[in-house]
Amino acid sequence: MSADEGDAPSRRQKRRILLVPLLRSTAVVALLTTLYYLAPLDRTVGLSTAVGLAAGLLAFGALITWQTMAIIRAEHPRLRAMEALATAVPLFLLLFSATYYLIAKERPSSFSQHLSRTDALYFTVTVFATVGFGDIVATSQTTRVLATVQMIVDLILVGVIAKLIFGAVQLGLERRKGRVP
Repeated sequence: MSADEGDAPSRRQKRRILLVPLLRSTAVVALLTTLYYLAPLDRTVGLSTAVGLAAGLLAFGALITWQTMAIIRAEHPRLRAMEALATAVPLFLLLFSATYYLIAKERPSSFSQHLSRTDALYFTVTVFATVGFGDIVATSQTTRVLATVQMIVDLILVGVIAKLIFGAVQLGLERRKGRVP
């Protein structure tokens, strides 16, 4: 009997089951980060920046919805959930980072110091992690409002989306056991 017919997977199959999502997540994060550093972020800040961030957040929401459905249908829901978080969270962070970078580039007084792309990413992760070292500070009303919006969305991301994804894992596991069609 093969693993497809009910036997436990071999060591090699287990490694592959673990390795594929890890490699796929790593590739997506590498691609997103590369795109962030290579993207021509040279437009002026204005309504188009706000619309771009809003569109990015809507795309992020669509990605989470799609990922949730994929988790429920997955053969290995826990691994699929880890992959979903490992790819969605960097996208979320890079959206805010690009926005902070654009603002800092056009309005340098919006932050306590000049922000490179790496600095903008650092600031975004600092806000996300609620660490707030204080070395980079939002100084304008616009950047303070944006950082506040990010903090609120961060809390939603950590609370609601994590619950949604872990709920999807439970549904996926129940589906595998035959309790859910």
